[in-house]
Amino acid sequence: MGRGTRRAAALAAAGLLITVLPSAIAQAGTSGNRIDLNVLVVDDGGPATAAIIAELAGEGTPYTVVNLNDANRPVIDAAFLSDTVNGTPRAKFEGVVLPNNNPFAAGSAEMTALAAFEAAFGIRQVDAYTYAQPAVGLNWAQNPGYIGSLDGTQGAVTAAGTAGAFNYLAGSVPFEQPDPNVSTSYGYLATPLAAQAAGAAFTPLVDAPIPGSAARGSLVGEFDHDSRSELVITFVYNQYQQQYRLLARGIVDWVTQGVHLGYDRNYFAVHVDDLFLGDDRWSTTLKCTPGDVTCPPGTPDTGTPIRMTAADVTAAKQWEAANGFTLDWAFNGGGSDDWKSDNNTTSDPLVNAFVADQSSFRFINHTYDHPFLGCVQNVTVVPWQCTKDAGGNTVWVDQNTIQQAITKNLAWAAQNGLRINSQELITGEHSGLVTTPQQPTDNPYLAPALANTGIAWTASDASREYNQRAVGSSTLTVPRYPMNIFYNAATQVEETDEYNWIYNSTANGGSGICTTSSNSTCLSAPLNEQTGYTSYIVPTETRIDLGHVLSNDPRPHFIHQSNFAEDRIAYPVLNSILSTYRGLYNTSAPLVNLRESDIGTELQQRAAWNSAVTAHQVTAYRVGDTVTIEAPDGVQAEATMPNGTVQLDLVGTSPFGSAYAGTLSGWVSPATFQSSVTLRLNGSGGSVLHPSAAATPAARLGIGAPVGKLPVPAGAAKAVPAGPGDTRRTKGTVLVPGSGLTAPARSAVTGAATGTGKGNNAKGRGGR
Repeated sequence: MGRGTRRAAALAAAGLLITVLPSAIAQAGTSGNRIDLNVLVVDDGGPATAAIIAELAGEGTPYTVVNLNDANRPVIDAAFLSDTVNGTPRAKFEGVVLPNNNPFAAGSAEMTALAAFEAAFGIRQVDAYTYAQPAVGLNWAQNPGYIGSLDGTQGAVTAAGTAGAFNYLAGSVPFEQPDPNVSTSYGYLATPLAAQAAGAAFTPLVDAPIPGSAARGSLVGEFDHDSRSELVITFVYNQYQQQYRLLARGIVDWVTQGVHLGYDRNYFAVHVDDLFLGDDRWSTTLKCTPGDVTCPPGTPDTGTPIRMTAADVTAAKQWEAANGFTLDWAFNGGGSDDWKSDNNTTSDPLVNAFVADQSSFRFINHTYDHPFLGCVQNVTVVPWQCTKDAGGNTVWVDQNTIQQAITKNLAWAAQNGLRINSQELITGEHSGLVTTPQQPTDNPYLAPALANTGIAWTASDASREYNQRAVGSSTLTVPRYPMNIFYNAATQVEETDEYNWIYNSTANGGSGICTTSSNSTCLSAPLNEQTGYTSYIVPTETRIDLGHVLSNDPRPHFIHQSNFAEDRIAYPVLNSILSTYRGLYNTSAPLVNLRESDIGTELQQRAAWNSAVTAHQVTAYRVGDTVTIEAPDGVQAEATMPNGTVQLDLVGTSPFGSAYAGTLSGWVSPATFQSSVTLRLNGSGGSVLHPSAAATPAARLGIGAPVGKLPVPAGAAKAVPAGPGDTRRTKGTVLVPGSGLTAPARSAVTGAATGTGKGNNAKGRGGR
């Protein structure tokens, strides 16, 4: 048979009837075919496919998983992939993710069906992790080439990558190396074939220098061939690694051609607790905090409280202006009243400075005097316990006390002219909520107190409770990440000394907590107290916090006012986070800096959307340049579309979304008198983000030989913590960043591991 005859026979064998000319097949996305906005993921159980599943779930992008290790999985054939709706050919998936370029057995009808489906409908395929080979448009990784660990490699986005799916990156794609004793990456560097098959082309999108050579090898590239496009990734990764996090949104944009449900943004908010209080100070000799419950009963309260000054307010204002970033200050009015009483004065310079410059900051009610609002604490023992009555029942702080702590602080703010959102709250130490192990349930008086005081949002500790949840019928939590910059430290020496105490083994003079917790790691040796903060703590905390920032996770981080006093130890970490981020992303992808209520709303909307997607209550598809989205009443849809997209109203159009990372994205609801959302792509003359580059008629399906098992280092199979206090990189976990879901929750066909990924950070919580 001739080449064209062989291709027609293969398509017929797969059960697909092709009635369009080959030249039109490459542009199927803009033809009259219906393309459902759902991504097919064929999962082999490896970390690369798990990472892409996590990104899809985190973005809110519907996907279906077929688990190759499940004997009862569905067969991937023409009927599974496509059908017709009202006479219109329908692709059930807008993109395909495979573990590699061919994970099936030799001569597989399933791979043939997939290739035919992709060619017929213009659907793209991601090869999540494969090796360099001619079947994917690359030379073998030799002469020049490289095979091995990529830890510490400095990858870079090419000009083609910058012009396409990875346009939001500044250029650098560094491969992390959190532990020099553990290999965390492995891959293949190779050059594109000089002589490609007719009509085929390989375009590197991300590359790196090939060791021992002047050439650069592809890490991520687009292979266009046979009316198909593959994104060829030649290194292995997991969902937490920085190199993957930098590329994740681009991978989803590429495979969906810039048209998909869900979106990805990089969020960073910092809450500064205990404003106006004087925080207790860590004792470098006692290895505890006098005045706090961590010291043995009877320990004299000899430490000098840590409290900001008016000069610190000026420094904070100047820092915010220089960095284009707004801090959120959680205030306790009682701290100011106590200070004035102790100093026999009627004026507090710290309050005066903040009120005078309040337009530069945001403020959150942190209760009047920071009481513990859970059970009544018995502090005669360490650790403290909940007080019990004669019948063995827990004694709770009463409802009136909780309400007064909230309302008295609101009244103080009004009296002092401090403008706030009265619906936002952070209780002292997140008290009133579950506090394990001592208090496994909420204070039963908390929910009615929050309702009576009009609190819609109250902060919780993400290291204890990662997911947003309801407290009663009127309040939702806003989980916050504790930073390892401690509330009782104002100098680098104090911070480093306490860090040493927590994160060293008992043999090295530490507390030993890190040897008993599954969510932390020990230091190999104590840090130098003069240099350890800048040389170790700052870069470690930067890696941990950036891991949250780059995971489409709006949850805020929190530190304390003490960290902005004296040595002002907060700034080196914040500067490092911001400068690192801005060195990796260009200005089209700025950090999104939301206040507490906006973060709570974002999490609430995601939860409603996630539930609708999980319950298969969302229908979305594209026909030509029109996208239709149907969701349950009251549920807003989240979507990413090309620039120029508009929403069709009953009469005329309205803008869709907002610009971020080279696309438009956002929440959208049906227009007035409409039951579904209708979007028109390129409504302002824009173009589809990543149109198919395959323009040459194909003569074959272009299926390479099956790919065997590829090397996966231990550090990619099970994520290596970025450092002490990194509670997210839990072994064996497939936690979806920013969604509160484990990865398989949205899968129509199950087959991935689940886990919680939560831990209890021993330090970093609020306190006096």
